[in-house]
Amino acid sequence: MDWLSAFGLAAVSAMLVFYALEDRGPIYIAAFAGACAAASLYGFMQGAWPFGLVEAVWTVIAARRYCLRRYGGGVAPQAK
Repeated sequence: MDWLSAFGLAAVSAMLVFYALEDRGPIYIAAFAGACAAASLYGFMQGAWPFGLVEAVWTVIAARRYCLRRYGGGVAPQAK
């Protein structure tokens, strides 16, 4: 296994682990976002740009979820 394959395996494995732990706290959502960024980098380095692009989108989604969970966000619906 070359270093690029090992990097991809580590990135995707970290994504799986941190996704499973997200309910334990916002730090795991941030870690998931970081793992998504690493997987995106792997995809682009490996030449699979569609994979890299999708993982970049997941990075943005996870970072937004982290901010919402960590700092609060959104507006609660008004009761009538």
